[in-house]
Amino acid sequence: MCDEHGGPAEALAAAPRLAEGAAVDPIALQPVDEVRITTLVDNMFDALLGSDERVSRVSPGLAWEPAAQFEGSRTDPGLRAEHGFAALVTVRRGTSTTTLLFDTGLSVDGMVTNASRMDIDLSDVHGVVLSHGHFDHAGGLVGLAGRRGARALPMVLHPGAWTRRRLSLPNNHIFEMPTLSRRALEGEGFEVVERREPSLLVDDCVLITGEVDRTTEYERGMPPPHQAWTGSGWEHDALVPDDQALVVNVRDRGLVVLTGCGHAGAINIVRHAQRLTGVDRLHALLGGLHLSGPFFEPVIPPTVAALIELAPAMVAPGHCTGWRAQHALAAALPDAWLPSSSGSTYRLAA
Repeated sequence: MCDEHGGPAEALAAAPRLAEGAAVDPIALQPVDEVRITTLVDNMFDALLGSDERVSRVSPGLAWEPAAQFEGSRTDPGLRAEHGFAALVTVRRGTSTTTLLFDTGLSVDGMVTNASRMDIDLSDVHGVVLSHGHFDHAGGLVGLAGRRGARALPMVLHPGAWTRRRLSLPNNHIFEMPTLSRRALEGEGFEVVERREPSLLVDDCVLITGEVDRTTEYERGMPPPHQAWTGSGWEHDALVPDDQALVVNVRDRGLVVLTGCGHAGAINIVRHAQRLTGVDRLHALLGGLHLSGPFFEPVIPPTVAALIELAPAMVAPGHCTGWRAQHALAAALPDAWLPSSSGSTYRLAA
């Protein structure tokens, strides 16, 4: 739906920024003993996927609901899939364990429904991180607030997440995306923390990248139909500057990078995390990589080539990665690639 290539102005808007050498303000990211990432919402749910030592999947008989057409008047609906993303991140260091929510899916009730069916208590969440302001990552915030009641919950986001955005499509169809409201979120009990710069959470064990440096030549951001309101008019929003990722350093293994859509580019994000932390080794890459559709397909080969060089132990792309990129990654990294699905729990340990 966003497949057009732009002219010189669009190319200039998406030009990479220079970011060479070590970070000026390096991040002392403390290593952890284990991180578990549970995909609460993804574009796909496959009840037939198997589990192994790296990932556990939900089993049939998960949650029964009334259905009069069956003997016994009940059925097992499995989990919801929707065009959105939400992940529960549980970090353990020694005997200390902390749980964060990274994005909340598209619909008001999709994430909380899946959590309930998986017997996950979202009242145990210590904080929320938004990868960016697109509505398919923030739709479940109200549902989360309803489950928690009036208790305050910190939420970290880039200030650009409030940006008003739209898609101006070739057939003259305009789709203005739902825009986050700070006043509404604070009214629901969220303590909003705005940061353009990197943030350290959970006793310095979790890094939120903040705004990502764009250093590759091929990750050009969004096509011209993706626009932002400047206050006086609509302009091409190529960079989606509010895009950020969550990073954990697993002891003796390396970095685990979790993206929402990866609008900054998967390789830009990984290199940014490496530069900030001084940790060269990429252990795992999970989340949306936004390589779907004709505009992004030329980005697939160099992305795959860079990931082959990085040699992660796990690659679990989901959400907006797209089937062509999934096939390419599965073929190039057969020992590392895992299919993503709502209800998958990935365990990465020292």
